[in-house]
Amino acid sequence: MELLNLQVSQKGNMAKKRERLDVIKDILRVIREHRAIKPTRLLYASNLSPQMFKEYVDELMTKDFIMINEDKKGKKTFSLKQKGHNFLDEYKMIENFISNFGL
Repeated sequence: MELLNLQVSQKGNMAKKRERLDVIKDILRVIREHRAIKPTRLLYASNLSPQMFKEYVDELMTKDFIMINEDKKGKKTFSLKQKGHNFLDEYKMIENFISNFGL
């Protein structure tokens, strides 16, 4: 399982917080890579506290980026909806644009 990277600031040993959009991108990317991922595995991969994880997941579900699936045995998994795929594609274009200008 791939853990998300927490960027480290050069000033002292204090960790730099990820920006909100980076966290969203990371969560969506992990779901895309696994196609369907259990909530606990996604929590560990997101590197967020359970409370923050719940807030992000609730927002992403409310805004129709992800959905939760439940099989006959009650096993839950997250998967991306089209809007989540679109977000990742657009985000990648923005990252490439910024990179092309050396920023």
